[in-house]
Amino acid sequence: MAGRGATRKQKGRAKAEKGSGAGAASRSRARRVGKPVQGLLPLRSWGGARAGAGRKPKGPVAMMPRTPRPSHASYHPALVTVKLRAHLPRLRQQKERAALLAHFARGKERFGFRLLHFAILNDHLHFVVEAKDRLAFTRGMKGLLVRLARGLNRLWGRKGQVFPDRFHERPLQSPREVRNALVYVLGNGRKHAAQGRAVPYFEGPDLFTSAPWFDGFVEEVTVRGIENLPPPVVRPRTWLAGVGWRQRGRIGMAELPKSG
Repeated sequence: MAGRGATRKQKGRAKAEKGSGAGAASRSRARRVGKPVQGLLPLRSWGGARAGAGRKPKGPVAMMPRTPRPSHASYHPALVTVKLRAHLPRLRQQKERAALLAHFARGKERFGFRLLHFAILNDHLHFVVEAKDRLAFTRGMKGLLVRLARGLNRLWGRKGQVFPDRFHERPLQSPREVRNALVYVLGNGRKHAAQGRAVPYFEGPDLFTSAPWFDGFVEEVTVRGIENLPPPVVRPRTWLAGVGWRQRGRIGMAELPKSG
């Protein structure tokens, strides 16, 4: 029995010595190799100003920069310009006019936005509008342009953008500014025709504008057939667009804008 006990003790000491030796060897290898260090991945920053940053214009030149628009005063009408996408049919044609008039009539007064006057040129549109605030202005213009784009695409049998760039707007803050804007909108087509800019010459009111529904001409204007059409514009509510500009005198039908 004593021999067997001595044998068990000897085996236990041998295992302990073996484990101690293995642990010492492992610690020695760890000291030689060292702890692994995690590598750092290079981080790229996408923020901040840099050359070529920002949304690109839909044409050769951006019409309006992508900056927040200022607040809009409800008592100031505004002159708006919208450009047509390049290489599309001309807007100043009878079928296009009919489609645009129908959609003007549907979108002329929505969300506190009101369409007072318009002009249809070959590759752009002019509007004089009113809106109760910035939100109404933006929602009304976006809704109107969506209607117009869908109607024109349906007419042309195509899909895709029609007015790709932001619309340009300018508040009209005085009677003189409003009168000049009305002359510009109602007489721009006549000026283009006089300059030979792809607009045929015509006499009388420009039927591609809101002139047939305008009551501020010096001359008496009568256009047959418009009584059968839903009015594409509404009467103004602001003092400047309704009364104020008339203090500067009514507009002659042959009066041309100084610019445009």
